[in-house]
Amino acid sequence: MRRQPRRDLVAGLTVAVVALPLALGFGVSSGVGAAAGLATAIVAGILAALFGGSNLQVSGPTGAMTVVLVPIVAQHGPGGVLTVGLLAGLILVALALLRAGRYVRHVPAPVVEGFTVGIAAVIFLQQVPAALGVSTPAGESVVAVAGRAVRDFAGQPQWPALILATGVAVVMLAGAHWRPTWPFSLLAVGAATLVAQLAHLGVGRVGALPATLPTPSLGFLDPAAVPSLLTAALAVAALAALESLMSATVADGMTVNQRHDPDRELFGQGVANLVTPLFGGVPATAAMARTAVNVRSGAQSRLAALSHAIVLALILLAAAPLVAHIPLAALAGVLLATAIRMVEVSALAVLARSTRADALVLVLTATATLALDLIAAVGIGLVVAGALALRQIARAARLEEVPLDIADHHVEEQALLREHIVAYRIDGPLFFVAAHRFLLELTEVADVRVIILRMSRVSTIDGTGALVLRDAIERLEHRGIVVHLSGVAAGHEQALGAVGVLDRLRAEGRVFPGTPEAIAAARVHLHHTGVLLPTGQAGPGTA
Repeated sequence: MRRQPRRDLVAGLTVAVVALPLALGFGVSSGVGAAAGLATAIVAGILAALFGGSNLQVSGPTGAMTVVLVPIVAQHGPGGVLTVGLLAGLILVALALLRAGRYVRHVPAPVVEGFTVGIAAVIFLQQVPAALGVSTPAGESVVAVAGRAVRDFAGQPQWPALILATGVAVVMLAGAHWRPTWPFSLLAVGAATLVAQLAHLGVGRVGALPATLPTPSLGFLDPAAVPSLLTAALAVAALAALESLMSATVADGMTVNQRHDPDRELFGQGVANLVTPLFGGVPATAAMARTAVNVRSGAQSRLAALSHAIVLALILLAAAPLVAHIPLAALAGVLLATAIRMVEVSALAVLARSTRADALVLVLTATATLALDLIAAVGIGLVVAGALALRQIARAARLEEVPLDIADHHVEEQALLREHIVAYRIDGPLFFVAAHRFLLELTEVADVRVIILRMSRVSTIDGTGALVLRDAIERLEHRGIVVHLSGVAAGHEQALGAVGVLDRLRAEGRVFPGTPEAIAAARVHLHHTGVLLPTGQAGPGTA
């Protein structure tokens, strides 16, 4: 925090200017009130900045969380929302102690990029009504709301708002290429506010602010209502964890030398949601838009996010009359530019060119983020990515016939051994995706007396793979073919032992450490059945 305090303070001030109307708006739209939104931005912003796992993350009320909170307010009232936030905080702290955050690191890059593109589209569309200077139409779909806003604008154009929003966005985008370290968002908002005041433009303003934060209290807590609110608390905690960790991942991708601690991030969000309800605040999470503004404004440490919350508190106490004059269209322009800059075209191009599977996952995740919600979007992306990965892994599993090493036998014996003994090497994973194809290949083997299955290159085997292997062995034995196993890894013995195949074959002396021992045992078996006689004696059909 001491390295570049000036840049961090400027970034924090810039984010505070952007966060102020969002905090008030999200508080109102959630049904709890503007004061609740502002309390969330201040209290959660400070606590998440201090205890969270990202140096760049900015937390507060978000649009995605608002969608979850509206039905809770309708059913249980404002007190129910505060109780849900408290319970969600406990759940997030428990997830942090269980070190569950690390698993988000395994989210594939196409899912992260698709999520980012989808969020950028949502942020962009959410700003359309304010940028056009029209009232936000009713509706839950951001696409439909933006479409209705365009229709309303066409019926009664509000050119001053559109000019202010476009001007701020253009200044920010052009300035980012010209002087990346300059706070063009703050300069553009200040200039837009000055123009709107001097020209007496009839555009919407931020308006008056509440006076102070409420006194901390647990008066909202009703222990009898806790059981009925647990499901809602789980949903809120899941959204807070997912949005925070994905936002931190995206923030890392927007920088070069920043990496977040996912478990600490869950802990920080948990602490924030435990304390925020005491001040009347709604459940909080990391805010993608504010985090992106923070990064793009040159933030380097937690000081930026911390100062953003402190600036909001100071504005609440002292500078409310000045902020009241900021045009909402100017702030919409900031977020329009932020949404555009969130999309890394080069990264998207790389993924689109790499494989069709990556491109498919990216498009599906982005579309689901825009059309559904964040949890559903990431879930769809992970399921599709997992299915495609399993398909690719299944293709890597091979059953390959390998030549026998029988150089120490006579020519007649070599011919008989090749005729009656066949060895197969199993390469790759033997698990549920590839197991049944393996079964079909193995049971179609031509009529031989002994099959040796070389298991040393099996990378993994699950319960399905073990069951299918047992089934294949039993089918071969039913045809009178003896099966030997060689090179079974110690890690695979549990799965094979659970289905009973390993113990039975081992009891019958048909499990061997290596292939030479299996070949020698197969030769002994052929001697006993009369197919192959001791060296120098002719067997049936060999005279």
